[in-house]
Amino acid sequence: MEGTPQEKIKILYVDDEENNLQAFKATFRRDYTIFLAIDANVARETLETQEVDIIITDQRMPGETGVEFLESIIPIYPHPIRILLTGYTDIQAVIDAINKGQVYHYLTKPWEEDYLRTVIKNAFEIYQLRRENEKLTQALIKSNDQLEFILRQNLLS
Repeated sequence: MEGTPQEKIKILYVDDEENNLQAFKATFRRDYTIFLAIDANVARETLETQEVDIIITDQRMPGETGVEFLESIIPIYPHPIRILLTGYTDIQAVIDAINKGQVYHYLTKPWEEDYLRTVIKNAFEIYQLRRENEKLTQALIKSNDQLEFILRQNLLS
């Protein structure tokens, strides 16, 4: 739509450390719409009321790891692109993230601002392409159904 300001990318940032949440918000609030969650349960509550494009979660959190959280929400919220932050080099967590949590990208903490901006930009492009692909697929199915209906009508007359 020409002339309308582009809507901000909506990001849910999940981290059990309050100072990390505030640092993320302070860094990115001008560019993106930011939702913060101190744990997986608060993140789920946010997802119930807010549509988000990207989920960035810390791996190491009490109660539920980032991968466990991401894996658990796939059936209900399949669309947001997932990014995992990890403060330690744990290859198994990264493998699990990719396989179980359908993670698009993983970053080590502390994150580097410019690099994270690039990852967010690329993740959002993938998000938009997937949504557009979905719309086109639905339109194609509808067109095929209409053509099938017309064909049946023609065969019956």
